[in-house]
Amino acid sequence: MTQIMFNGTISRDTLESYLSRAVTAADLVNSTTLDDDLRMIGNIGAKFLGRASGVWLLEPDDDAHFRNSRTLAERVHEVDPDIMLQTCIFEAVYSGVENIEIPDWVFEAFQLPVERRTFRYADMLFDSKPQGFVWDGDGGIPNLNKLETQLWFYYRAVRYIDAGYEAIHMGQVHLYTAEDNGFKKTAALFRKIRDYARNHARRGIVLLDAHTHGVNINGTLLFDFHSMPYSRMPILDRTGEKLALVQEGFSEGGVTPSGWTCDTLPMLMELDNWGGKFFGENDGIPYERRAWKEWWGYDQIAWFASQDSESRDQFLDYAFKWTAVNNLHAYLQMPIRRTLGNCQIPMPTSGEGEAVSDVYQANQASDGCPLGFGQEETIKRLWQAEHNLRGRASNPLPNASFGAANDFDPETGVKLPARVILYGSFQHQVGAINNDSNSETTRMYYAGNGLYRRTFVFPFRGTFDYAVAPYGTLSQTFSIDSYPRSGSSTKSMLTVERDNEVVEFVFDFANRQLTAHVVETY
Repeated sequence: MTQIMFNGTISRDTLESYLSRAVTAADLVNSTTLDDDLRMIGNIGAKFLGRASGVWLLEPDDDAHFRNSRTLAERVHEVDPDIMLQTCIFEAVYSGVENIEIPDWVFEAFQLPVERRTFRYADMLFDSKPQGFVWDGDGGIPNLNKLETQLWFYYRAVRYIDAGYEAIHMGQVHLYTAEDNGFKKTAALFRKIRDYARNHARRGIVLLDAHTHGVNINGTLLFDFHSMPYSRMPILDRTGEKLALVQEGFSEGGVTPSGWTCDTLPMLMELDNWGGKFFGENDGIPYERRAWKEWWGYDQIAWFASQDSESRDQFLDYAFKWTAVNNLHAYLQMPIRRTLGNCQIPMPTSGEGEAVSDVYQANQASDGCPLGFGQEETIKRLWQAEHNLRGRASNPLPNASFGAANDFDPETGVKLPARVILYGSFQHQVGAINNDSNSETTRMYYAGNGLYRRTFVFPFRGTFDYAVAPYGTLSQTFSIDSYPRSGSSTKSMLTVERDNEVVEFVFDFANRQLTAHVVETY
């Protein structure tokens, strides 16, 4: 790569060259081992530093956060000026936003009268307070349908662009856009952010992504690339807490913000985090039950960090090859730094004792990074040894026709999903694996008019939970009401009172409603 001005667009080849050398460097801005981190980044040849800045919880001094973010960008670009840094604007706001004054240029960008005021937390939230959207205390998911949220997102995007960041991860986009019908206000906001970057970013561009299968509006894509975490299946016939990856990561195609067309937009797949560890050592959870509890009772990165060094190396090798073989246009975002939440990993020290780490770092352990987990050379080797595996041995994308291959919602222009998967605790009753949001066995058929249907025979009575995953991903799921959820925790309940009942499921995509009813057969 060379130091070039992108001038508001990026070619597919250049984009994929960056994604092929992408790492998750979460919260690098606050690293206490930054000198060694920068050494590692140069050693492995990383070109895209994901999540290097950004906040979930606001820091006490917002201005200091942006100064530190700028300092990090300057130091990284001293190592390699071609590196692209990514920051984050998440689906979380807190009452602390009311301590941050809105600059004049934010009002001016939206052609509003300039006011002397701070951001208004209450004006960002969903008025109906759907379950899971307002949290205990002083936090919640912002509503992008509201002007105050648009001002907040624009403010943060501009400040990161000014600090030297050329990519922004936009978090769980399907949550905060739940009331933005047709993504009209989201698309308008993104245009403002891209317009600002074209004139002010260090190379005239900012790349936007989110945890999403993609949004296609009348043939045009909302994002520059997509991102998704992996899904897994526990393996019980091996010693230890082992797992296999399962098909995940549908990526919508269309015309990109840079103007080129694709059937499937390139994407990153990553080891996600959402809490760390979900069981105590004294909880007495049986082995096979723990196998189905998230990733053996951990979130993804905490499970990975909890493995021994040899197993971590083996899994990276496996995940790197699995991604190339099973998703032609996806790239493993190598983990080099990610927080472990409440998970504490015992680590050997240079002496005879132990220390605990709540951050996974791929660095080789050294005086510069005493608690490094040691995958640095493995990442370097995998990247250097790659021989176009995805071109020689990759599987084709699933192409079974279930309808909705090229259908758009007539009211909003949003492309209808070709894959809609029912999942939950009922799936073993119909020949699938429980809670598998990617199961072709429980895929729904498109019946027209935005409706998807699927009928099953339940051999045994019982009470089951169920939800629907458009596109077969967990970026937005539907169950108890018309509001999307992220992940697999929220589900509707179904009671089958007799053996051999016939149950029909119907999903109304336009109205985001999932229903189930027993079909009377006699």
